[in-house]
Amino acid sequence: MAKEVKAKKDAKEKDVKKVKKVDKKKKETKVKKEGLFKGIKKEMKLVKWPSAKEIVKYTIATIIFCVVLVAFFEVLNLILAFIKGLFN
Repeated sequence: MAKEVKAKKDAKEKDVKKVKKVDKKKKETKVKKEGLFKGIKKEMKLVKWPSAKEIVKYTIATIIFCVVLVAFFEVLNLILAFIKGLFN
């Protein structure tokens, strides 16, 4: 009976030692968190901002694309209205 109690006690001590080792590893790998605004500032420095010339180029391309898209849907609307008028 004494041997069983001793064996259980030894097993518990081993489990406790394993847990302590795991806790030490977790503490070592913990990384200090930086503040929200410090992180944002750091990321914003890494952004490649477009030049004024690129902004104008992209703006013109966007406006032209929108005009073409509007024209396409207007033509499609006229065609469908004409087809609907034939059947009324």
